[in-house]
Amino acid sequence: MAGRFVYWMNVSLDLLIERAPGEDGGGDWLRIGDALHREFNARARELTLMVQGRTTFEIMEKFWPAARADASLPDYMREYGEIWTSKSKILVSRTRAEAGHNTRVVGGNDAIEQLAELRARTDGAIGVGGATLATGLLRAGLLDELLLFTHPVILGSGRPLFDADDRELGPGLDVDLDLLEHASFEAGVTMHRYAVRAATATP
Repeated sequence: MAGRFVYWMNVSLDLLIERAPGEDGGGDWLRIGDALHREFNARARELTLMVQGRTTFEIMEKFWPAARADASLPDYMREYGEIWTSKSKILVSRTRAEAGHNTRVVGGNDAIEQLAELRARTDGAIGVGGATLATGLLRAGLLDELLLFTHPVILGSGRPLFDADDRELGPGLDVDLDLLEHASFEAGVTMHRYAVRAATATP
């Protein structure tokens, strides 16, 4: 038995996930239509559980639990609200001690070690939400896959897919990937799923 940490994110062509602080995953550069959202739903339903950083979790908990019964929303959004709310989740946070919606909190300085143990005793795909969390898992050699939905826009500046290297804190990483799957959706959005083959420290 071994789980797979899968970092799932919408990105621009220049691998940015946010143009400006406060977009909360909903920037106007995103082109999320019916078919793409249904793909999100299908993949989320297949996850064994979700692991999310505090910022990502709090964005989700503000909207998706109430979305389940919001008749003004399309059916695929109500469906995702049900999936997110009912799915088993881990919140990684140093500042929160509890969370609702089938969520367990993992915190402290050994959070990555706790997630390594979780991965070892879990079977199936574990969705990862949050750039800081994904960067920590990548540096620890624990990130297994990237699931990227690339939107046809170049933002030029903003939050990157992974946290930038701080050379004073240690080496950077060169990461080799293998393409596992790809698909196209409306409005020019493409999906690429990669396996992380190796992450090598650079001087």
